[in-house]
Amino acid sequence: MSKLDSKRVLITGGAQGIGLEMAMTFAGRGAEIIIADLNEEKLPEAKAKIEALGVTAWGFPVDVTNPASIASLKAQIAAEAGPIDVLVNNAGIVFGGPFTETPLDRHLKTYEVNTLGVVAMTHAFLPDLIERPEAHLVNISSASGFIGLPYGSTYASSKWAVIGFSESIRAELKVLGHEHVHVTIVCPSYIGTGMFKGAAAPKATSILEPEFIAEKVVRAVERNRIHVLEPWMVKITPLLRELLPTALYDRISHLFGADTSMAQWTGHDGDGESKADAQPASSDQPEAER
Repeated sequence: MSKLDSKRVLITGGAQGIGLEMAMTFAGRGAEIIIADLNEEKLPEAKAKIEALGVTAWGFPVDVTNPASIASLKAQIAAEAGPIDVLVNNAGIVFGGPFTETPLDRHLKTYEVNTLGVVAMTHAFLPDLIERPEAHLVNISSASGFIGLPYGSTYASSKWAVIGFSESIRAELKVLGHEHVHVTIVCPSYIGTGMFKGAAAPKATSILEPEFIAEKVVRAVERNRIHVLEPWMVKITPLLRELLPTALYDRISHLFGADTSMAQWTGHDGDGESKADAQPASSDQPEAER
């Protein structure tokens, strides 16, 4: 999708954090923006920020874990905005802590938002993307989608699932002859939006700036790139994971502090809870959504 001017972009978790940053970056390319978020209170302010860039914007509430809410969102978009050209599944949530000390409902909620929410949104809007002459699906995964993450086991595994789902949809679109619909899988390390407050970036890397990742995502859409892997360590992680014996890989992971990066995680404002699809005290990914 070489030109984003006048394209219509839908971003979940778009009223804050990396979602809002991506919305503003897409808007800077001339795209029309639809932000959807669980936190209705943040929508008006976020919409105003986007409109200040000189583009048309809409803001709608959505709960990506509720099919009825997604259906309502789709109906509102059809009635007020029109068909979308780009879907960015950004809404996400993270809970940290030792697995057995974290309540089960938090583990299950992680899968509901991070994995099933992506599936549900894609199921609802992929037919619309297929109908467009050129379209793009962006799924925000995480660097933790390639590795085990102590103190973040269900978060990491929910992002592993997003990678597998995205790769499968990409291949299926190709098999079905819908190659005009491109798929980008975004796997960043920790992003400085507050969602991963207290987490430590692995040695030789740093917390990523939201503006940096947002620009990378938009460029990937413009150039039809399949992956966004940042920083440099994430680019080589899948290869190292496959080539090295597990014991050696574990030693390297420990040396760089990757296996203890979530040990001091506190979440937004130290509340032990971080959401990116937009409830109060939220943002999104490792932010790293990732």
